[in-house]
Amino acid sequence: MEINLLPLDQNKSIDIDTTCNFTNFEGTDIQKMTEVKVTGTITKDVADDYLINLNIQGTMTLPDSLTLEPVEYPFDINVDENLEEVAENFKKSDKTIDILPIIWENILMEIPIRVTGKNSKALKTEGEGWSFVEDNPGTNNSLSKLKDLF
Repeated sequence: MEINLLPLDQNKSIDIDTTCNFTNFEGTDIQKMTEVKVTGTITKDVADDYLINLNIQGTMTLPDSLTLEPVEYPFDINVDENLEEVAENFKKSDKTIDILPIIWENILMEIPIRVTGKNSKALKTEGEGWSFVEDNPGTNNSLSKLKDLF
């Protein structure tokens, strides 16, 4: 999605109101994604820096961390960055920029480490000779023996 930055020399901003479809999820846990709605503006400030302000909304489908069943995970991302710093690699020329990679990078940063659905709550947590024990993130048992040395 190439944006021509030339109108910024005459105007104060370029409005963005579009939808994007992503289909290649290779290297991610994303199974599918709804159409992504992107709205925002690109402006030029008094220092001749380009500023991008975007709102990115959609829903991605991820595997449940416990059952691997598909779970829909909605996202609503706000991007407010200096375009010169964020998009140096995405410039096609001095006056055009492709914002699709910027949108994709922000979606990738929104993917949670773990996601669980409604069906995960009904899973068995104990049985004959076993039980599920959740670690306390505040303790590190592998290093607990070191405290006895001091």
